[in-house]
Amino acid sequence: MSPHANGNSHAGSSSVPSRSAEPLQASEALSVLESYHHGDGLSVSKLMDSRRNGGLTYNDFLILPGHISFPASAVSLQTKVTRKITLNTPFLSSPMDTVTEERMAISLALHGGLGIIHHNCTAEAQAAMVRKVKKYENGFITDPICLGPDGVVGDVLDIKAKFGFCGVPITETGKIGGKLLGIVTGRDVQFRDPSATLKSVMTTELVTANSGITLEQANTILRDSKKGKLPIVDASGHLLSLVARSDLLKNQNFPLASKEPNSKQLYCGAAIGTRPGDKDRLKLLVEAGLDVVVLDSSQGNSVYQIEFIQWIKSTFPHLEVIAGNVVTREQAAQLIAAGADALRIGMGSGSICITQEVMAVGRPQGTAVHAVSEFASRFGVPTIADGGIGNIGHIAKAIALGASAVMMGGLLAGTTESPGEYFYHEGKRVKIYRGMGSIEAMEHTAKGVQAAAASSVGLDNAATARYFSEADTVKVAQGVSGDVADKGSITKFVPYLYTGLQHSLQDMGVKSVTDLQRDCRAGIVRFELRTASAQVEGGVHGLNSYTKRLFA
Repeated sequence: MSPHANGNSHAGSSSVPSRSAEPLQASEALSVLESYHHGDGLSVSKLMDSRRNGGLTYNDFLILPGHISFPASAVSLQTKVTRKITLNTPFLSSPMDTVTEERMAISLALHGGLGIIHHNCTAEAQAAMVRKVKKYENGFITDPICLGPDGVVGDVLDIKAKFGFCGVPITETGKIGGKLLGIVTGRDVQFRDPSATLKSVMTTELVTANSGITLEQANTILRDSKKGKLPIVDASGHLLSLVARSDLLKNQNFPLASKEPNSKQLYCGAAIGTRPGDKDRLKLLVEAGLDVVVLDSSQGNSVYQIEFIQWIKSTFPHLEVIAGNVVTREQAAQLIAAGADALRIGMGSGSICITQEVMAVGRPQGTAVHAVSEFASRFGVPTIADGGIGNIGHIAKAIALGASAVMMGGLLAGTTESPGEYFYHEGKRVKIYRGMGSIEAMEHTAKGVQAAAASSVGLDNAATARYFSEADTVKVAQGVSGDVADKGSITKFVPYLYTGLQHSLQDMGVKSVTDLQRDCRAGIVRFELRTASAQVEGGVHGLNSYTKRLFA
């Protein structure tokens, strides 16, 4: 590799070669370029030298353009978010009660990302949300909800209200493994008395498939039979599993969906704390099918989190653990040694977080992402940049600095799928968005649960536990409450982020997240610091008025 490519410079020599008296031949341009001792701009290591440049945020620098030799559509955004979990898009939603519940987790997973369900609710409520995500899409459904012939229509209606579907197999035992008698669908129970027995309304003329069939073959039968469900049975007619036509449609409509390879269920994450009661909470979440747990703390380098990671790894060895938050190598080393499968980076960088202001602790996000990611990569531990993501450019910069993915709060809070209702503020359609360290979040209690009772049994108010203990008589806010503008549905907003990020990597001259991070480490991708004037110049300026449309 040439000195120009790797960014090395010769000690004691000028970076600019001597000039000739006469203009050079145009054909010599590339060879003359090689005579410069380093490429334009700075390598990522020199950019992020905090002793020289101080701590940097995303707006403090730009990435210099590379050479384009491929279409933007060829750019792969596939990335590892934990040691074992790979996503098709590097997008995670923050575990905040105004950002991620089951609707957000389902929608984001369908578009290739991962939703992390908040824990500012009862353990049972959080587990129910995880269960809805896991039941939303399947390959072979090996644990379908079954009913017996003596059940009633009301039982099916309850299942529909709880899980969102009503195609229920009817077996002799009312369980998987029993002899298949029929199936009840939405049309079978429509306009029926809730007390009517299922054997009187079920469909008995069924299309079934024998055990040993492949998922591809099962989907072909579903397509050709025009049935909604395909029961898989053994030679004696006992129900072994189920395949749903709705999943076939989802596969067609959402080719990038994040799925567990074996079950074909959507990936789902959830956050917990590190209190003793969170062990019982985690057991419920694992029973619901949880794939990855986030240990939710503003400062992750604590004996509580280290011991909790070790407990999780000994109790649920197959569960992936995202630990944090961290902003230094020293913090990261402790959690990696404890067994963390990924690290969450950020302290005080979120749009509604005031930790740096109130606690005088934290680090500028760009510097934190680079330092922690560089260290963690040596151990094969992915990192997630959490906070400070306000646009596509910030996502691209976080990935260039070494993060495998980004976690978004405010950027997703205004979408249709986030919890809460829209309202109008000063003529704009908005939704409430609040930090989990805000007084409002810490005062939150579940509906129907008295605050004192909830706190005493650890059922509610994870926001308080994240920053303080229930014994503290005064809660000091590390977050604020506000509102964010309507961004429409995830169905349009995430593809906008995805396509924009593809174009960003194309402009850098790289075809994948892996290539970008490799070329950054090698000094091939170059960076430039931005002055305050340069930041003004790079934004909208010089207009009397303008309309900023993000996507169409």
